Amino acid sequence: MCDASDYVVGAVLGQRKNKIFYVIEYASKVLNEAQMNYAITEKELLAIVYALKKFRSYLIGSKITVFTDHAAIKYLLTKSDSKPRLIRWILLLQEFDLEIKDKKGCENHIADHLSRLENEEVTILESAIHGEFPDEKLFSVQERPWFADMANFKAVRVIPEDLNWQQRKKFFKDSTYYVCDDPYLFKIGADGLLRRCVSGAEVKDILWYCHNSPYEGHYNGDRTATKILQSRFYWPIGYFLTFNKVFSFTAYSSDFVIVHSYDTIFFLFFSFFLLITIKQSKHLI
Repeated sequence: MCDASDYVVGAVLGQRKNKIFYVIEYASKVLNEAQMNYAITEKELLAIVYALKKFRSYLIGSKITVFTDHAAIKYLLTKSDSKPRLIRWILLLQEFDLEIKDKKGCENHIADHLSRLENEEVTILESAIHGEFPDEKLFSVQERPWFADMANFKAVRVIPEDLNWQQRKKFFKDSTYYVCDDPYLFKIGADGLLRRCVSGAEVKDILWYCHNSPYEGHYNGDRTATKILQSRFYWPIGYFLTFNKVFSFTAYSSDFVIVHSYDTIFFLFFSFFLLITIKQSKHLI
């Protein structure tokens, strides 16, 4: 799998076994000033050339399938009046027994992510001067979404490597209740409705809008839980419990300050959620 952006090219070497893609190695490279001026088609071809050079010892003598999200590359390879640089690249490609296939970005998920890694030097040069303190980024921690493994599996059939046999069986069973629609992952609920998987800061925003926002009125746990379900968002109860230990919200009014804890709302939401699940289970039986 290969992909390119304005500043970076990325590639993933893998092997497909029993229709499941297993990753062998990841690779990415920051483009120099000259390469940044290439046309997007040339950058996509550069990503393929970089991957073939990087993984040459693995690929020589084997049948190779290259997935890229730029279909124009196939026509670029057949041009008779190509630039000298492209001719050199094409000669390199002829050394390998390869087939190039078009694959859209949502399916070429991992290579697309590698090609979008930020180039800090370019970002600093392009960003405007501002007075924000760097502590805001220094003390911030980016949390890995709880649904990252499932999203990778639904997009490119990559399964986590640290699962035992029972965990893999459960993982495959759970995957039937998820749908990937780039760039989001959706959970199929017991009512048949799709709810978008969320985590991190999005959870805070959703809770605020469903309970603390001026037009919601600070209703009790049942109404807040109902509002969350009706809003078509989903995150697991286990994540709810972990999130509850660190999450609190301070609401300000014009006359006094209210420190508002979500413990009661979370508890009522669990009760409401479990009650719905039990009722649906009895209905199915």
